[in-house]
Amino acid sequence: MFDRLQKPFLTVETGEAYQPIRLTFDLLRPDLLPQILAEIKCIQKNTTTNAWTWYWKEECEDLHFDSIDSFRKNPDHPVRLGTISMREGKVFINLPSFKRGCLAVPFFYRLVKKDIMVVHSADFINKVFALDERLPHGFSELFKEEELERIMNERISDYDSVKERCEKAATPEEAFKVLSDYTNTEAKKRLPYAERYLFDLSANIEDVEVVFLAFYIYLRGRELVAIKRWFGQTGYTLADAVHESVHQVFGDMGMDIIE
Repeated sequence: MFDRLQKPFLTVETGEAYQPIRLTFDLLRPDLLPQILAEIKCIQKNTTTNAWTWYWKEECEDLHFDSIDSFRKNPDHPVRLGTISMREGKVFINLPSFKRGCLAVPFFYRLVKKDIMVVHSADFINKVFALDERLPHGFSELFKEEELERIMNERISDYDSVKERCEKAATPEEAFKVLSDYTNTEAKKRLPYAERYLFDLSANIEDVEVVFLAFYIYLRGRELVAIKRWFGQTGYTLADAVHESVHQVFGDMGMDIIE
């Protein structure tokens, strides 16, 4: 443990922890997407068929990374934020950090209309890596479809069960205890190595910022757990991380979340 406390974890150029994340979009108009991407200056077509690179320049020049305000951009060599690929009726955006995932979702939502492609899910890793640790070779090695689906379905099933028990509770106090017990149990569970997050963009357009904020809080909590436990805080739970994330977000905004 002492050796680990002295060893920093791997970070990306913009300062965040290296935690790979893959965004999956449902592609509704594959005939139009290449033309749209070709018009976006921060995206460059690769020599590989149906593959692009997303750079930190032009339309996304003002994207902000809290972790490294002092980073100096080189206009001749812009930072590569992620890669984009299109296959089998899906669009995949592979990124090396949670922060970039949180920035990518609203960025592409605003640039590409929902009738062309819409974000469906995010697959991510719940750990940080040592500087000398062997990294997985490609995203196909990181994410196993059957395992991601199994974990997600278990969580949905548990949630539906708790929801049913709350609805059948004899009193509000009993329902609150059911929900509280469930939350406390979930917070203490060991997070799986890889996990999947599902988006719901069926809400009205004015509510979409809430969807993006919920995604940020969800990922920020897991990032904090990984980092805190790396530095020896084994008792740090997801509940602690969510509380810290919510306090940071709404405290900075001067809002009272209870209202």
